[in-house]
Amino acid sequence: MPTLYRDTGYSLVHLIEDIRHGNIALPDIQRPFVWSSAKVRALFDSMYRGFPVGTLMFWETGAEVGTRQIGTEDSDRVAKLLIVDGQQRLTSLYAVITGKEVLTKTFEKKRIRIAFRPVDETFEVTDAAIERDPEFIPDITVLWENQYKSVLRDFLARLAEHRPEGLSDEEQDLLEDRVDGVRDLRDFRFQVIELGMHADEEQVAEIFVRVNSEGVKLNQADFILTLMSVHWEKGRRELERFCQDAVDPSVSGPSPKNVFLDPAPDQLLRAGVGLAFRRGRLQHVYNILRGKDLKTGEVSTERRTEQFGTLSTALDEVLDLTNWHEFLKCLTAAGFRGRRMVTSENAVIYTYVLWLIGRRDFGLSPRTLRGVIGRWFFMAHTTGRYTSSPESQIESDLGRINDLGSTDGQAFCDELGRIVNTNFTQDYWEISLPNRLDTSSSRSPALFAYWAALNLLDANLLFSDLRIRDLFDPAATAPRSIERHHLYPKKYLADQGLTGARQVNAIANMAFLDWPENSEISADDPAEYWLEMSGRLDAGALRRQIYWHALPDGWEQMDYSTFLEQRRNLIAEVVHDGFKRLWDDGAPVEPTLSIDDLIAAGESQELELKSSGRWNLHTDSQDPKMEHVLVKTVCGFLNTEGGVLIIGVADGGEVLGLEKDYATLSKKPDRDGYELWLRQHLDNSLSGPTAGVVRIAFEEVANHEVCLVRVGTSVRPVFAKPVSGNGDPSEFWVRVGNATKQLYGEDMIGYQEAQWG
Repeated sequence: MPTLYRDTGYSLVHLIEDIRHGNIALPDIQRPFVWSSAKVRALFDSMYRGFPVGTLMFWETGAEVGTRQIGTEDSDRVAKLLIVDGQQRLTSLYAVITGKEVLTKTFEKKRIRIAFRPVDETFEVTDAAIERDPEFIPDITVLWENQYKSVLRDFLARLAEHRPEGLSDEEQDLLEDRVDGVRDLRDFRFQVIELGMHADEEQVAEIFVRVNSEGVKLNQADFILTLMSVHWEKGRRELERFCQDAVDPSVSGPSPKNVFLDPAPDQLLRAGVGLAFRRGRLQHVYNILRGKDLKTGEVSTERRTEQFGTLSTALDEVLDLTNWHEFLKCLTAAGFRGRRMVTSENAVIYTYVLWLIGRRDFGLSPRTLRGVIGRWFFMAHTTGRYTSSPESQIESDLGRINDLGSTDGQAFCDELGRIVNTNFTQDYWEISLPNRLDTSSSRSPALFAYWAALNLLDANLLFSDLRIRDLFDPAATAPRSIERHHLYPKKYLADQGLTGARQVNAIANMAFLDWPENSEISADDPAEYWLEMSGRLDAGALRRQIYWHALPDGWEQMDYSTFLEQRRNLIAEVVHDGFKRLWDDGAPVEPTLSIDDLIAAGESQELELKSSGRWNLHTDSQDPKMEHVLVKTVCGFLNTEGGVLIIGVADGGEVLGLEKDYATLSKKPDRDGYELWLRQHLDNSLSGPTAGVVRIAFEEVANHEVCLVRVGTSVRPVFAKPVSGNGDPSEFWVRVGNATKQLYGEDMIGYQEAQWG
């Protein structure tokens, strides 16, 4: 087997010249320049001190003419090498040394200016103060230009003038040597790994991951964008142009610019892949686009051309401005008024995929889709549907649409409606949502669902005739036109001994209030200001205000914790009422899923079937491992978006009943004993009590009793004891599609931050 790489070295000046003349090209598998100026400063500091700055990795791939380059000179030259690892470092070095502008990920051009202070050999990011400081050379780019000597003389003269004692010959010589040390960085030698032409994309990605431990890992979207650059450069450019115009339109008139998000090329690619191939996971799409037969492994040019044609047709729909803006109207119709209210860009992009499928493949009108997709987005965003394992979740959703087996528009609408109703059950409104509102996070999806509901209900600010939705208008510029007010003021709570930020700033303690009234209320006792402010409203207006702002009867005199609990429940009711406005007749068809319907639907993100909870049917004996399966399933539901566990039903839907489980209970071998055991087992095996978020019931199906465990969403991470049952709860489980998955390390931490903040 031939060696895939060779070790070599390049001086910085060699690298710069090769980049300038196009021998080394900026790779298409990398992302725009994302380093901060501070990281660039640290890079130059490390080089100056002789510290290692990492290995560069190039790929000898024979790139076609037109490969995007850092430099612009001799741009028609075919690049011999693509940068696999080191884009940010080389872009930084090239930009500083040549003075070229870089393009940020928001498509803005900027100069990176680094300053050097020879007196103490420090590098800084240039600012206005450094520009005026005579001890700094404010832009080291000049040190590699022809007028270097005159710049050095001017610097020394300015520094000498600034110092009353001037500069001695020894000091001047020392400072000149240090400046020369910066200039000599052009001879700094980099270690380079060069991958040969026979290395394929999968091998390059694997080597990159194994060598690079700190940079941005390559993903399937990166490689698909690479393929587009090689085989369909026009398509890649169209994606990038759309994204650029969404940030800063190049022409007056229609553009992708909007109030919800600045799309990235990989996001629009995902939309195109979803529409073209009905796939959410990109792991196979790359090979499909290469023209690879997934069964035989053979690569065909004809197949590649065909698949790119399919993707091209889909991207035409994705980038169509009429489609784009008609879809965004769905978000507005759902009560969302801009990016301030959007926590999940995945929810936006994947909902767009469903809109496109409904429009193109099912022939639905934008008017019809506005309601269907508005309800879907409200559900998906509120429940965090695309927060954890988003690719798996959209893959599952697209699979359910594929299973329809027709292009009947009503069937499409009905299927999305069923999924919405399965997530927005009565348990969700009464248990899960109030629990999710038990937070002080200002970026909670549950909070934004409440805001959206207030917009849908045409609510006014508290004590005001101003409409909340008008003040959420992204075009509104008044700096203090709308405020979230503490119903129980901070000072008042502090006097009661309550100072914790989570308690004081709880969602349930906040209400929208016009600023003049907020200033007037200040730190008053709620009973005092409520009596005065409510007296200004007539009876009808007061009733509406109490309803919109979810104020419990007698709230102003309640114990604070009681007030928070009751208001969370009322907020959830307002959210539910707002959501009902998204249905044509003002009210949705409430879920009427019976136990038979649930079983028939089969396992999903929200439903798990278990043959038994204590009895192992394979060994025909009692097994503690079966009990642990129940624990991890409930743990997974608690840490995700809730769900239903049915015990006594096999994976395939066969009803087995609980008779064998009952027989293992010595004292009370019946449903009462089973519920008592299950409740105790869950409480003993999980890190938090389950009484408020887990409901246990029993149903009779096919002459057998089965157990239904309805699980809400936890307001904080929940851990499970290991299967041995020894030690503290330490396992962290989540629901991914129709499976329960354990997360570890960084994956667990990242998930918890996304889910709970």
